[in-house]
Amino acid sequence: MAPLLLPLAVLTTIVASNAIHTGLQTISCPLGYFPCGNLSVCLPQPLHCNGIIECENGADEDECADLHGWPNLADWYFYQAQRTDDESKDCLLDVYPEQCTCTGMIVDCEEAGLLTVPAVSSNVINLALQNNLIHSITSKAFSGLFQLKKLFLSHNQISVLKPGLFQDLHQLEWLIVDNNLIGSITQKTFVGLKSLFFLYMMNNSLEHIPNICTILPKLNWLDVEGNNLMTIEKKSFQTCSKITVLVLRNNKIRYIKEDTFSTMPLMVELDLSSNQIQELSPLVFRDFEHLQQLNLSRNPMNYIHRDQFDHLIALKSLDLDGINIFNIQNRMFKNLGNLSHIYFKRFEYCRYSPHVRSCKPNTDGISSFENLLANIILRVFVWVVAFIICFGNLFVICMRSCITTENRLHTLSIKSLCCADCLMGVYLFFIGAFDMKYLGEYNKNAQQWMESMKCQLIGALAMLSTEVSVMLLTYMTLEKYMCIVFPFTHYRPGKRQTLSTLVSIWIAGFIIAVIPLWNNTTFGNYYGKNGVCFPLYSEQFESLGARGYSTGIFLGLNLLAFIIIVFSYTSMFYSIHRTGTQSAERSLFSREVAIAKRFFFIVFTDALCWIPIFLMKLLSLLEVEIPGTVTSWVVIFILPINSALNPILYTITTASFQEKLKQCLQNQELLGPKKSLTSTTQMSSV
Repeated sequence: MAPLLLPLAVLTTIVASNAIHTGLQTISCPLGYFPCGNLSVCLPQPLHCNGIIECENGADEDECADLHGWPNLADWYFYQAQRTDDESKDCLLDVYPEQCTCTGMIVDCEEAGLLTVPAVSSNVINLALQNNLIHSITSKAFSGLFQLKKLFLSHNQISVLKPGLFQDLHQLEWLIVDNNLIGSITQKTFVGLKSLFFLYMMNNSLEHIPNICTILPKLNWLDVEGNNLMTIEKKSFQTCSKITVLVLRNNKIRYIKEDTFSTMPLMVELDLSSNQIQELSPLVFRDFEHLQQLNLSRNPMNYIHRDQFDHLIALKSLDLDGINIFNIQNRMFKNLGNLSHIYFKRFEYCRYSPHVRSCKPNTDGISSFENLLANIILRVFVWVVAFIICFGNLFVICMRSCITTENRLHTLSIKSLCCADCLMGVYLFFIGAFDMKYLGEYNKNAQQWMESMKCQLIGALAMLSTEVSVMLLTYMTLEKYMCIVFPFTHYRPGKRQTLSTLVSIWIAGFIIAVIPLWNNTTFGNYYGKNGVCFPLYSEQFESLGARGYSTGIFLGLNLLAFIIIVFSYTSMFYSIHRTGTQSAERSLFSREVAIAKRFFFIVFTDALCWIPIFLMKLLSLLEVEIPGTVTSWVVIFILPINSALNPILYTITTASFQEKLKQCLQNQELLGPKKSLTSTTQMSSV
């Protein structure tokens, strides 16, 4: 197997070299487009790998899978190794454990219940001991196995690898010891492994990596994912000039010096994801001219230098998922002419890397590359729901204005509620209108839209509608509660008191809506977190002021209002039920049932609207990731529920309103014949 290492290294260099030369022929395309290979034709990013060939040379359907870095080379290497291993199916070993299987010169002892390393013939080439109960290994366990090429010790309970343990394994190429309890290693641990190519120590307890390449001159692949590394130093890789893959994922690394990787010029893949890195020096990648895949995802970084990736001219895959790049700009990706796959936390970041073929995510669940509202159902129903809300509330306002009632102050409250709810319909009309405006090219305008004053204002409009509606419903509920539960207190608010209360509610709602617009330092882009401009959830890097304010509104004011409404209607129903029980009139039973149904639907619609919002806010505070699709459905369908149903619950279905409407229609019918009779009389007199 050793002769394969030379062509593999050559292949690595050739691939990297080709990538460099390809980068010199980059076609310049407009924002949001990518070139058709070497043709002077540019296509929109969404057309990449959509299953339809749009480029004459089919380049738009190339590189659909992100196989850059080591996957292609690894597949070739593993295929060659498998061909060598499977030359014979008959067991060619004299000694191997009876609970294991033998094929050719390969021994498989996986899940054999072994407590120690078993004795095997010296001509074994592959020894699989994974998923056993091995606690310790004697220093002579692998003595005489001079032909062993692959050793699998993963998923055991090994805590120590004794010095000189592998001193006879001169032909060993793979050493797999992942998912054990190994706390430390030294150079002496790997003495004798002159041919080791692949070292896999994932999910152990390592806190330090010594300069093992002095002992492992052919080491090409080092994976120490899931350990306890806090720092990595240049001296750890001082002689690791042949390493092409380095995986440091899921450790506790906080800082990396700019010269840490300077001795590894052939690096093809580097994985630094899921660490605690807050910032990287702009020179840390300066020696990586052959690097094809770089993973920095899920680090607590919020700043990336504008020239951070300038030296990565061969880079084809860049993963920045989970990172809020507050200073993101096109300049960061200017020199990445070969980049074909990039991954961000926010899909709107894709506009800053317009020539990359595949940018993920291509939607945040709310919006997509093409449209502000990604889902066709949402794009249609935003207009339907907006129309229903506006028509229903305007109808009630008109009818309440035409029909005189005894309780004019209650009518005034209802009209005020309809005005607040109608604003929710106006908000949805604006969302639908901007969705139409950015039709087919939303990604180019996403960042500008969410940071614009238009987005801020319609977000404030939705907040004004929501909060005024909540406060009005609470006020009307308390008013009704006092009249029913305490009927003999003679509590009836006067005209001045009612007007003062309504004006105060509108002023309070206005203040709540515009406060986030006053101080950008404290609240940040409060309304521009998503395409629909409504702050339903908190983000990891959201300012404390914005998070506290949003929590106070949704889990403070609104939750308190919801509890008051539920308590009040429950008390009202109990009071009516108790009165009906004490009365001898059976006719009160049907009236009580009708009232119960009415109260149930009022409370049920409030719960249907607000409980999902309370849960979303609570989950976001617990840092549970909330899909954008949930947000979009909440904004278009759940949040407007009260606005759409309030006219029905508080006006159209009430017995008094129906009676007044019936009388009004009857009067119109009576006036019709009278007018006709008067006209006939006038004609006859002529």
